[in-house]
Amino acid sequence: MDSAPAGGLAGTTHVRGAHGRRADARRNISVILDAALTCLARDPDASVGEIAKAAGVGRATLYGHFPSRAELVDAVFAQAVQRAERALSAIDTTGDPRLALTSLIASSWRLISEFRALLLAAERELPAERIRAHHDQPLHRVQELITRGQRNGVFRRDLPASWLATTFYSMLHGAADEVTAGRLPDHDAIQMITATLLSAYSPPEPQD
Repeated sequence: MDSAPAGGLAGTTHVRGAHGRRADARRNISVILDAALTCLARDPDASVGEIAKAAGVGRATLYGHFPSRAELVDAVFAQAVQRAERALSAIDTTGDPRLALTSLIASSWRLISEFRALLLAAERELPAERIRAHHDQPLHRVQELITRGQRNGVFRRDLPASWLATTFYSMLHGAADEVTAGRLPDHDAIQMITATLLSAYSPPEPQD
């Protein structure tokens, strides 16, 4: 009987073993991120130990993928923003820019409200510029809408669309801070944000 080629069976076993380990790692990462999202959306101070327990993995396994709590929060926050972007992409922004902006504000606020505790965890762990960077894709959608409104004469043209999009971001996050602090009732937030932004985006009255 001919012997197996050198490295043949052993090499195949090694490849399968490597693939299996990678698949296990991907599953662990997915489970950890899901558990972290659930835990941090409920309690921004959820510990790594609590998250590992919820994921059904040991702390060593969790730290093997995310060496620090900040890195874990960063990954979870990125995942939440991606989910938010998928939800926002379903909004029709092709009609009247003011109505489209109203819909975008309402949907964005519902997402921020859902993940307010996670946002608070991110603000405690991550630099402000990192949190802002995670919002680049959703804010690009806002900026495109503002640019279209400017072309149509619905939104002011004397300020850059990028600045008005930044105002959108700052307004929603500022409102989230106010709700968390108890200074703004959650049920009033959408109306107040919408009124403020529509006013801020309206073309200025002509000077006499």
